Amino acid sequence: MLIQCAWAAIRTKDSCFPAQFYRLRATMGPKKAICVVTASILTTIYHMLKNGTTYTDLGADHFDRRSKDAKVKRLMAQLTKMGLRVEITPLPAAA
Repeated sequence: MLIQCAWAAIRTKDSCFPAQFYRLRATMGPKKAICVVTASILTTIYHMLKNGTTYTDLGADHFDRRSKDAKVKRLMAQLTKMGLRVEITPLPAAA
């Protein structure tokens, strides 16, 4: 039943569940990715029942908003692995 709920959840717009599914599907395949989404839904339900809170969606860009430094480090490592030299220079702030 929870797997079916996860398939329905990944079809909603502006939610963190489709973002999580599509991010993981590229590396582990759709069946395993939907199991991860199911586990996320189950964890969400557990915390809602335990704490008596209401559900607040993290948003479709949740995984993009995570730590900027970690993302830069990961992308630099990927480019270095491809044989490219990387130099990071921040853009000047817009006036």
